[in-house]
Amino acid sequence: MGRLIKRHQELEVYSKALEAGMRVFEVSKRFPREETYSLTDQVRRSSRSICANLAEAWRKRRYQASFISKVCDAEAETAETQTWIEFAVRCNYLDRETAKDLFIEYDEILAMLVSMINNPQKWVLPSGRK
Repeated sequence: MGRLIKRHQELEVYSKALEAGMRVFEVSKRFPREETYSLTDQVRRSSRSICANLAEAWRKRRYQASFISKVCDAEAETAETQTWIEFAVRCNYLDRETAKDLFIEYDEILAMLVSMINNPQKWVLPSGRK
């Protein structure tokens, strides 16, 4: 963590999740209209929720347990996004190569989130460490 991070937007994991979420948005534009209120909405919501949870985690880093809880929420949303991507492939809405690339991105995000959960002392403010 070389430099001091002041805002959640500066987190590498946040940037990766934002970019992946935008890719999900773009590919989901091609999903059929009948999926608008189900698969399309769900995959967009979960992919965006990763960043939202990271923003909340960053603001709750005064309290280690709260920080970990919000990062765990981001981890869950990441896995949910992967699930919706799998459904999109099985329904023939998304080609396997695009899905594979997205899965790899989300696996990288998961690894970063798990590292944050397992090493919260690197992220929480000194007063919040136990």
